[in-house]
Amino acid sequence: MPRPLMCLLTIAQRRVTAGLCLAAAVAGPLAAAQPAPVAYPVKPIRMLVPFAAGGGADIVMRPFVQKMIDNIGQTVVYENRGGAGGVLAGEIVARAAPDGYTLLVGAVSVMTVTPHLVKMPFDPLKDLAPITKIAEVASVLAARPGFTPRTLKEIVAYARASPGKLIWGITGIGAPGHLSLEKFRTEQTIDLTMVAYKGAGPGVLALLGGEVDIMSANPGVFIPHIKSGKLRPIGTSSAQRMAIMPDVPTYAELGFPGYVFVSWYGLAAPLGTPEPVIKKLYEESARILKEPDIVTGFARDGGLPGGNTPIAFAKDIRDEYAEAGRLLKRTKGKL
Repeated sequence: MPRPLMCLLTIAQRRVTAGLCLAAAVAGPLAAAQPAPVAYPVKPIRMLVPFAAGGGADIVMRPFVQKMIDNIGQTVVYENRGGAGGVLAGEIVARAAPDGYTLLVGAVSVMTVTPHLVKMPFDPLKDLAPITKIAEVASVLAARPGFTPRTLKEIVAYARASPGKLIWGITGIGAPGHLSLEKFRTEQTIDLTMVAYKGAGPGVLALLGGEVDIMSANPGVFIPHIKSGKLRPIGTSSAQRMAIMPDVPTYAELGFPGYVFVSWYGLAAPLGTPEPVIKKLYEESARILKEPDIVTGFARDGGLPGGNTPIAFAKDIRDEYAEAGRLLKRTKGKL
């Protein structure tokens, strides 16, 4: 009758075998404790945009979202939810399950400025997990058809001569145009009427219709109307002239240094979203933002691609939040 295998081993072999068994026994639980690769995404992703359709965010984000759909093999439901300076969309995401299936297209307004202006039902610094910045875009100040003043100095003279008559439209409470308006109004000691819209789309329609005299927004929403002659550009908030508008001077060139304002769009998830999911979203976004057609498309609309890390993006948000607070306190910014 055959003897058990262990009985056929020499003493040395038994010691080796015992050592291997012990190593396996110790390593087994450790191996089992290693996290398995995250299967993400396995269902559609909902991406909320805190602005009405047709604005600067759509111009930047829609090509990016299409690339993401192509790359990850899942549907991305792109949903415009404008209003309240981005608070409505921001609250939905902040209260959503932290699983990576509800994302926010964060912007300067909802993440850094609006919290200083209104009481918000969530804290963008504490309730959201930054993923990456998608794009940076400077603004263009444009005038309605028939508006007589043609330069910033003429606009200041017009506002001083007729207090309250100048109607300045902004694309939303807390938008970069709001911040620059507050600074401009205070430093130039002018009295004007501010009208806020739920995004650049409705705002541009109001400007075209003569409801407001001037408005600051991303160049992409103005370009078709400037080319057709329906709107007139006055200046840009960029540090240098924009390649897409080389004939339009910067505010500094017009005699108003210190008015460099750049808006941005980025992705954020509910706080508590697993780190591997955040990492996967960041890495996929960074890859997309390096693709030539995305870089070219952003440049065509006056934008620069982002792609910074979640840690770097979080620092940018904290720094800009603090700076916005200082500026609004100094200018006594209010609604």
